[in-house]
Amino acid sequence: MNQLTNPLITSIIFSSQDSLMFKDFFLSEKNMIYAILASGIIIFFLYFPEFHEVPVLTYLDNFFVVLFVIEAIVKIRTFKLKGYFSSNWNKFDFAIVVLSLPSLIALFLPLPFHTEFLKILRLFRLIRLIRFISFIPHMNSIVAGLGRALKASVFVILALFFLNFMLALITCHFYGHLVPEYFRDPLISSYTIFQLFTVEGWNEIPALIAERTDSPVLSAISRFYFVIVVLMGGIFGMSLANAVFVDEMTIDNNQVLEEKIDRLEEKIEALTGMIQKSQTSKKD
Repeated sequence: MNQLTNPLITSIIFSSQDSLMFKDFFLSEKNMIYAILASGIIIFFLYFPEFHEVPVLTYLDNFFVVLFVIEAIVKIRTFKLKGYFSSNWNKFDFAIVVLSLPSLIALFLPLPFHTEFLKILRLFRLIRLIRFISFIPHMNSIVAGLGRALKASVFVILALFFLNFMLALITCHFYGHLVPEYFRDPLISSYTIFQLFTVEGWNEIPALIAERTDSPVLSAISRFYFVIVVLMGGIFGMSLANAVFVDEMTIDNNQVLEEKIDRLEEKIEALTGMIQKSQTSKKD
């Protein structure tokens, strides 16, 4: 009897261990991050024209879709529906998995939409690479700093927006007929002014205006005007926005330094008090 039951017990133990290892593999965030990274690399190569029709890459791409479907099933069975969907990351992953399912279904059934649509759905899986954010050290502090920086930069951004709006209309009015490719209408003009704010190719526009006009006075005025635009928006405006943003992002470090300085001052005061007491006791 013992000889018969021992193999049975052994097989049950090993099967339960295999099941546990299988579950642990899909519950490990590190393993899934590696899988997401590998899937992203496969998608990267699939967008090279010479690799479009390589069967191995297509099979690997579908393999990762199956892997992520199994991951979702294992997590739902482990944490139950309520526990699984209580995590925002799980909601995000589940939405990506659902969007990836048509590429699997297309292997067995004809779909009513074009295959190009499946390629677009494949791109959604790349969004899962955002999960790497959770492994960045001190991410909560970075996000908090980013929130403070955005709030502090709101008025500077609004000022830059209104400056862009005003300069776009002025430039469209005076230069729309000379360089329509840059200032034909307010929208194109606004985009060009923003490009000037970034100090990208700002000297090309006044040079083009100078080529298309016979008036040296207009050419000189145009050069002076665009220098003012670059100074106002690019040098002062964007620099101010960057300064406010960076200052708010690094305020946590400043607070830590201030706390250390405060503690050091308290220790110095305590030490000074002890020295003064010892000196007075010696005199007595």
